[in-house]
Amino acid sequence: MSSFLATIGYEAASVPRFLDTLVAARVDLLVDIRAVASSRRPGFAKTALAANLATVGIEYLHLRDLGTPAEGRKAARAGDHATLRQVFLGHLATTAAQDALDTLLDRIRAGRRVCLLCLEALPEHCHRSLVVEALAPHLPLDVTHLRVLAG
Repeated sequence: MSSFLATIGYEAASVPRFLDTLVAARVDLLVDIRAVASSRRPGFAKTALAANLATVGIEYLHLRDLGTPAEGRKAARAGDHATLRQVFLGHLATTAAQDALDTLLDRIRAGRRVCLLCLEALPEHCHRSLVVEALAPHLPLDVTHLRVLAG
């Protein structure tokens, strides 16, 4: 049997639509995989996000070590997805990132309905797809890339 795993980007999302999308997917744990859990978008910085999630019964976990290093974030902003991939895969080989990946695997294996969070709306342009790839050899996954409706 496959384990549930979703991903979501909040780039164009309002907090209410974002929360509605997570609730509809029955997510019970949002795992923030941003290296820096701050945001210029109201409601998406770490403390505010955790509080917003709590209002709908979703737990928040920040795994900073699964975030993209500064060089990779710079490449992503420039649309250089090949460099983002190279930088992130190098980072993913570190002990800290592997420990964070193990933490994530533990939550998924425990039957949690986990959703990975980052800014980028398109999963194919985001390191969260690379995290999914890193998880895949360890357990069968049923991955859903959630899209937040505008508005």
